[in-house]
Amino acid sequence: MQLVVARIGRAHGIKGEVTVEVRTDEPELRLAPGAVLATEPATTGPLTIEAGRVHSGRLLLRFEGVKDRTAAEALRNTLLIADVDPAELPEDPEEFYDHQLMDLDVVLADGTEIGRITEITHLPSQDLFIVERPDGSEVMIPFVEEIVTEIDLEEQRAVITPPPGLIDASEAVVASAREEGDGPAEGSVAKGEDA
Repeated sequence: MQLVVARIGRAHGIKGEVTVEVRTDEPELRLAPGAVLATEPATTGPLTIEAGRVHSGRLLLRFEGVKDRTAAEALRNTLLIADVDPAELPEDPEEFYDHQLMDLDVVLADGTEIGRITEITHLPSQDLFIVERPDGSEVMIPFVEEIVTEIDLEEQRAVITPPPGLIDASEAVVASAREEGDGPAEGSVAKGEDA
């Protein structure tokens, strides 16, 4: 099975290094020196990682045969793809590969069907499940333990306890910055105060 593990960003310096947007929880394994990665577009690769280092919190890679800034810049926006054994599991039992989560049924704790995971979006702050509802609509569910309480790969389901309004907007609770009777609204002056 092939999985996207990174996207190449801009060139860094003049010796062929590139920044990469990491898309794997195991960069030390997938993006290690000597790793041979397929690419999208396929005509760019395969690429063999020669060296890697972290600079200012960002991973920099250098590939065999890429010796200058021009060659590095030509790789910009290329996806790096690793071959992964489908039976391989992450070391941490609380972590999952995207392909393990795709197509899981999403249900509430009482068994009510919500939909099926059709996509996983990786954001800087958290991951999101894109869930297709039985009516064809989509809902985004943050992949955080407060909401996704159980992943059962054997039963092929994800159990969720969503806050009000996450699944059904009509159940949303609107919070107010001020409750009634807490004093004057911002920008107004109460009777007896100097303006």
